[in-house]
Amino acid sequence: MSEDWKTPGEGGSGTEENVIEESVKEERKEEKKNENASEQGESAPEEPGAEQREKAEEKPEEEAERESGEEEGERAPDSERAENEPSDGAENELLKKRYEKELSDWKDKYTRLYAEFDNYRKRTEREKSRMFELGAGDVIEKLLPIADNFERALDALSEGEKEEPFEKGVDGIYRQLRKLFSDLDVKEIEAEGKKFDPALHNAVMADEEGDAEEGTITADLQKGYTFRGSVIRHSMVKVKK
Repeated sequence: MSEDWKTPGEGGSGTEENVIEESVKEERKEEKKNENASEQGESAPEEPGAEQREKAEEKPEEEAERESGEEEGERAPDSERAENEPSDGAENELLKKRYEKELSDWKDKYTRLYAEFDNYRKRTEREKSRMFELGAGDVIEKLLPIADNFERALDALSEGEKEEPFEKGVDGIYRQLRKLFSDLDVKEIEAEGKKFDPALHNAVMADEEGDAEEGTITADLQKGYTFRGSVIRHSMVKVKK
């Protein structure tokens, strides 16, 4: 037998012991790994399987599709209404034009109504003034003969008689009547020494004597009067021929 081969217990015993120790250490490491793995498996929750994960992923997708379908269904009427109805800007523009037209119509109606009322007011004032003038003119015209009689009575008095109390009273009444005429804008028509005017004078006599020019009034036989510029009685005059 060769000298290199050795039986157990002889020169090769140290090497075998090392191998055994290493194998024991390896086994202990494996056991520790298994223990750690088992502990981690108990504490950590079980992960869902592939089928569960697929179902969990499919469920949100189905819900999202269903919700999107509902939203589209809700938006569909809105889009149809949006197509049929005008936009806010167009609607505001239409309202603006309508209100501007209504405002213009109301302004036109107000202007015409105001013009009609103003014309009515002026016409009413003219009619009232004309009615007053007609009524007052009739009354004044009836008072003129009374004024003529006062003048004739006073002209017939002598200078001494005019100082008597009765005559002074008559003169005072005549002065009151003349003041009333003045307050009512009743004026005498100038005649004597003026050119004859058929619009103001009424020629009842012709004067063939004297040096006055032809057509000149030489005598005022009855006074004429105007009321607010209108003749209520022509003067009766004598005119140079």
